[in-house]
Amino acid sequence: MVALVPTEAHGDERGALLNFIEAQRAAIRRSLLGLTEEQAASRPSVSELSLSGLLKHVAEVELNWLRLAQQRPNEKQRTQETWGDGFRLVGDETIPEIIEFWAGVAKETEDFVHSAPSLDETFPLPEAPWFPKDGRVSIRWMLLHLVQEAGRHAGHADIVRESLDGKGSFELIAAERQG
Repeated sequence: MVALVPTEAHGDERGALLNFIEAQRAAIRRSLLGLTEEQAASRPSVSELSLSGLLKHVAEVELNWLRLAQQRPNEKQRTQETWGDGFRLVGDETIPEIIEFWAGVAKETEDFVHSAPSLDETFPLPEAPWFPKDGRVSIRWMLLHLVQEAGRHAGHADIVRESLDGKGSFELIAAERQG
């Protein structure tokens, strides 16, 4: 069962930020409860977003920020040609596979954050038109950004799920608690 508020309060900043990220991850995972792969891949609105695509996108975005902070190459780096594949399952990819991948990324994020000497440690941003030249951000900034990113897409997932079968967040939480 995933609670909206953690059952264990983490008084330190690292624990609090990681708990907020996990709450948003859980909301996205929860949006997939009881759906088939086909239902999760459907796009019930004019948007290109699907639940399985949102799952994959947020997992890959978290990995990308983690690799930037670690200053390591991203093994799942998207190119201009493969960017769209980050929003849909391709080939033989499955929801359980993406959930497992994301769980590994989440564990790695948590380990990295706990091992960092300080959340004030910074790392360089890549060259991109939306980043300042020679820009740097802190690990704290990255964690807040991950809360924002996952939260934004958790909201998208709520809307997509309600469009599919009318089940909102609270119905899914209740079903999860009963199951």
